[in-house]
Amino acid sequence: MKKLLLHPAAKPAVFMACLLPFIWLFYSALTNQLGANPAEALIRATGDWTLRFLCIVLAVTPLRVISNTPALARFRRMLGLFVYFYVLVHLLSYSWFDMSFDVADIVKDIIKRPFILVGFAAFLLLTPLAATSFNAAIRQLGAKRWQMLHKLVYLIAGLGLLHFFWMRSGKNDFAEVSVYAAIIAVLLGWRVWQRWGRHKNPAGPRPAAATRLQ
Repeated sequence: MKKLLLHPAAKPAVFMACLLPFIWLFYSALTNQLGANPAEALIRATGDWTLRFLCIVLAVTPLRVISNTPALARFRRMLGLFVYFYVLVHLLSYSWFDMSFDVADIVKDIIKRPFILVGFAAFLLLTPLAATSFNAAIRQLGAKRWQMLHKLVYLIAGLGLLHFFWMRSGKNDFAEVSVYAAIIAVLLGWRVWQRWGRHKNPAGPRPAAATRLQ
């Protein structure tokens, strides 16, 4: 496993795997395979993939520690940037298909509908994380300040989940929301447990660094 993860082709392979959902959605849109309401299908699918990639990013550190596979960390930055890619496509899809890029209407809609406001807030918080997911930004900010900034990923996960919950509440459909909530709760709970264990045993080995959008 370690040899595969360190292979020069591993990163391009992961990059293509992360791009597959977008390629499939683009192809489905071109070939009219998104159902009776393709705009709604595209908006929802890109939102779903944003939340899925956010869960994947949060899972990197626990998997790395539990499986003792440090090589997993080399994919974290790419995965984090794909979170931003899919949320950007999600926002553009909403702005285009729902609002026809009418900035005034978009602003009114954000203010009027809480679930859109929460989703937009998550996007705004993701932007500085994506913008600083480069070595030059780490050097400029300093490691400590950079790590503090990237801990916003936990707040973003909560906002993303709330956005999804409010969106599904209109149809009283919470099955998928429960699945994502359970996954995020486990991933964040693991971090709390690690931090609690470190405080109980300060002389013991330090836990892995917090998951960042990198």
